[in-house]
This record gives sequence, C-alpha cells and structure tokens, in this order.
Amino acid sequence: MHIEQIWTGNAYRNFNYLLACPESGEALAIDPLDYDKCLSKAKEKGWEITQILNTHEHGDHTGGNTAVIEATGARLLAHQNAGGRIEGIDIGLKAGDVVKVGSTVELLALDTPGHTMSHICLLSKTETPSLFSGDTLFNAGAGNCHGGGHPEELYDTFVSQLEKLPAGTKIYPGHDYITNNLAFTVDREPDNQVALRLQKNLEGSHDPGKPLVTTLAMEKEINTFFRLTSSTVITKLQESFPNMSEKPSQKEVFLKLRELRNSW
Repeated sequence: MHIEQIWTGNAYRNFNYLLACPESGEALAIDPLDYDKCLSKAKEKGWEITQILNTHEHGDHTGGNTAVIEATGARLLAHQNAGGRIEGIDIGLKAGDVVKVGSTVELLALDTPGHTMSHICLLSKTETPSLFSGDTLFNAGAGNCHGGGHPEELYDTFVSQLEKLPAGTKIYPGHDYITNNLAFTVDREPDNQVALRLQKNLEGSHDPGKPLVTTLAMEKEINTFFRLTSSTVITKLQESFPNMSEKPSQKEVFLKLRELRNSW
C-alpha cells in the first residue's frame, strides 16, 4: 500500500490522504478537502482515485467531495449513520466492514464515536498496521466533542478500541496539532521525559509538510489521553478540580482532561 500524506497548509491544519494499490494504481482519497492537491498528487503518481472516504461529517473533511467526484467519478464512503449530514454517500460503513482498494489494499472500518457520533477510522490490514484516525486520535492528543460528539463515547473508543491496537500501529490523523498537544501533555505531566524530549526536538524544526508519523506505542508515552493512571496527571488534575475523587477512575481522569483541554 502506498500512502501519501498531504499537508493542506490551511488554517485548520488539515491532512488529506491518498492510499493506493501498487498493482492497479487505484486510490482511495481520505477527507480530500484540498482537492487540487489531492488530484494533482494522484496525477503525478499515475493513480486513479476511485473512492473517497469521509471519516466524519464536518465541512473541513467533506468540502472537497464534489470536486473530486466530478473529476474522477469516485464513489463516496462514510459512516452508515452520516447520510443526513454528508450528501451523496454511495456506501455506508459499519464496524467490521472492509474497504478494498485495487487488488492488494484492504482497510478495516472501525466505528469510533466521540468527536462525532458517526465517525469512521480505517485500519490497514498490513503487517504493520496504519490507522487513519480522522479527528478521533491526534498525534499527542484527542478530538474535541463539541461538534456533535460526546466525551464519554470518546473515552469508550479510546479504551475499548484504540488502546488495544498493536503497539507498532502507525498513526495518521486528520490534523497537525502535535506541538500544541505536546505542550498540553507537558503542562499536565511536567515529569514526562519522553514528551519533553520530543517537544524540544520539534522546537523550530517541525514541518507538517514532512510530518512525524508516531506509533501507538509512542502515543502511549506522549499522549496524556492514554496516560490515565499517571500519578502526576492525577495530582495536577485534582489541583484544577478540587472536587475530583481521591482515587479517580480512568474514565473520570479522561473526562476531566478533555474538559480542561477544551479551554486550555
């Protein structure tokens, strides 16, 4: 499977993706908001975009659909419950469905509510899996929930699905927020040496046009939304929320982190 991570350079800091079958040249475009860049990259590579996948219904992920479909005739895939919010869906996906691209690429659809209630992540069925996580999981962060989602659902998605993926799974998110997210991690866990080193390494050198691709194992070290049992994270949260439980559950820690991140 060929992966092209396309940096849009827009105000929302979106990433778009092209996933291509090396044998047939057929390609899947994920959230191709910057349709010009997606179409140009496909042409440059000699690929034919035959499908579009919207991870969820927000306009910064669906806004390029019409132009790409008009240019290529691609079919549109999205969550089976997103029909009222995404126009022109050809195939509605549910958990466990397999998206095939050409003759060699297979991607497993994960139903991942939280950022919205109709959110799909795609997991490649490859020796080293890749997760195309939309706005559910970011590098060093987690999606917000005030655009049609719910933080309790996001917590369930993290603990019941994402946390259980293979450690080497590569993470390809819908936006470049890594520097801000690392700053939040360090603010919440100032003794996290792995996050501190990465933050220092990225200072002045971070280029979203050549982004760092993290793994799930790395995320579990630098992403505060995976670090729910850290004594430092818990103690600092209790300082911010005096009414927190003395021994909070992981769910309570996650929800308080998400609440704090909303205004941080």
